[in-house]
Amino acid sequence: MATLVHHLVEETAQHKPYHIALKYRETTISYKQLHTEILFFANKVVDLSLIAGDRIGIYAEKRVETVVAMLGTSKAGCVFVPINPLLKPDQVAFILDNCSISLLVTTLDRLSTLLNILHQCKDLKHIIVMADVSPEIKFQGIKLTLWSELKNVTFKKYPKIIDQDIAAILYTSGSTGKPKGVILSHRNIVAGAISVSEYLELNESDRLLAVLPLSFDYGMNQLTTMFLVGGCVVLMNHLFPKDIITLLDKEKITGLAGVPPLWIQLVQLQWQDSITEHLRFITNSGGHMPKETLASLRNLLPRTKPYLMYGLTEAFRSTYLPPSEIETRQDSMGKAIPNAEILVVRPDGTPCRPEEPGELVHRGVHVALGYWNNPEKTAERFKPCPMQNKCLPITELAVWSGDIVKKDKDGYLYYVGRNDETIKTSGYRVSPSEIEEMFYSSKLVVEVVAFGVPHSTLGHAIYVIVKLTENNSNLSETTLKLECQKRLPAYMVPHFIEITKDNLLRNSNGKIDRKTLSTSRKNQIGDDSAGALK
Repeated sequence: MATLVHHLVEETAQHKPYHIALKYRETTISYKQLHTEILFFANKVVDLSLIAGDRIGIYAEKRVETVVAMLGTSKAGCVFVPINPLLKPDQVAFILDNCSISLLVTTLDRLSTLLNILHQCKDLKHIIVMADVSPEIKFQGIKLTLWSELKNVTFKKYPKIIDQDIAAILYTSGSTGKPKGVILSHRNIVAGAISVSEYLELNESDRLLAVLPLSFDYGMNQLTTMFLVGGCVVLMNHLFPKDIITLLDKEKITGLAGVPPLWIQLVQLQWQDSITEHLRFITNSGGHMPKETLASLRNLLPRTKPYLMYGLTEAFRSTYLPPSEIETRQDSMGKAIPNAEILVVRPDGTPCRPEEPGELVHRGVHVALGYWNNPEKTAERFKPCPMQNKCLPITELAVWSGDIVKKDKDGYLYYVGRNDETIKTSGYRVSPSEIEEMFYSSKLVVEVVAFGVPHSTLGHAIYVIVKLTENNSNLSETTLKLECQKRLPAYMVPHFIEITKDNLLRNSNGKIDRKTLSTSRKNQIGDDSAGALK
């Protein structure tokens, strides 16, 4: 039974060596080949004198080498840090520095965008480039290795690690400040794969189309669940939703995971009738799927089972709604996934009554180890379990999600809202402060506030109010949006930018009153801002 992340491939390679593990474009790779490539990478990591626990950043699109780097890092006893390929250089630099990355794995194209920020990453000593030809670039104090050189290293002795050791750090935005690195153990990741594969009834004949970023726990789980059961993952970096439908048919895909904005786009397109004959299931997380979208999907895919899920990076996946309950409970988040307990509690930790809103608290093996290099935020989110077993001599920690939910008399959960200011848009959690910092660093504004307003397709649309500097008082909303597009990934670019000549409203503490401003704009736009998007 797999206990470490790389065991998921290692054990399957022993029993099903010639089963296809990955397909990327026209390249297929068996479990035996994948395991061999993982060993090559792990050997090189040890050869570079990295030790157990060292962090390895992986900044690349979905491709075979990206997966090899993640699993090879695990085999070498190090910690993989997948970095969303949509992030801009300054955001990548923050992660590299905050996480004390020793080795960066990336592509030639992405490396060229990082040239001006690498000097900020004081712990970075090595770069492995996914290329066979050396770039004409010199880095002071950083050794460059080509991907083609990995096979030149002989077998190395790997350090001893156990399932409680750190396997990965996934960066996620919070309500304030910079992104937080969620620390996941081998046990967290493997347990998550086991739980999800159980309720999705995954098997070795499944073929899953991976369209979500591998830097998301939801995206990463597409790999781990398939590798656990010996299925195939088809990697895709899609540009247009229609390409997804084309590949679903071409590759005879049996499972597809998505977020609400993607499903909303997909239902507007023409689907081949043959897809429903092999697409066994679809899953949704990262936000509530609109009723109309779900109805359209069920009409397009009458033989396909829809699984509605809820999760957070700090506890992987928390709940799912069985397809059999869709007819009567399609607004529900469902119940706890296997091997987890979900509690709904008041601020004092006492349990809520049925239909009484309270905070969702997740306890069990999926609870992460905290936030990297951030003890204050860790203490806020990872707190004693409210249903503490008094017989235990040590305190059990649970993750307090910050999400407000309610439970009906039958135990099914329903999402109510959040108790913080995080913007959840297009399946991403976005920090208002990170957007505000971008505006301030542009030196175009005197004051700025960012928040989310409800939106039927995005979950939340990003709304920004700015007061321009005197020298830039003639700038337009279009100009400001273009500046955002240069400096922010697409999902963080504001959908609404309001320019005001007045000072922004402040509360009694002298701080910009984000809550009042967001409420007033929500009321102006209405609960559905879809029609107002430009």
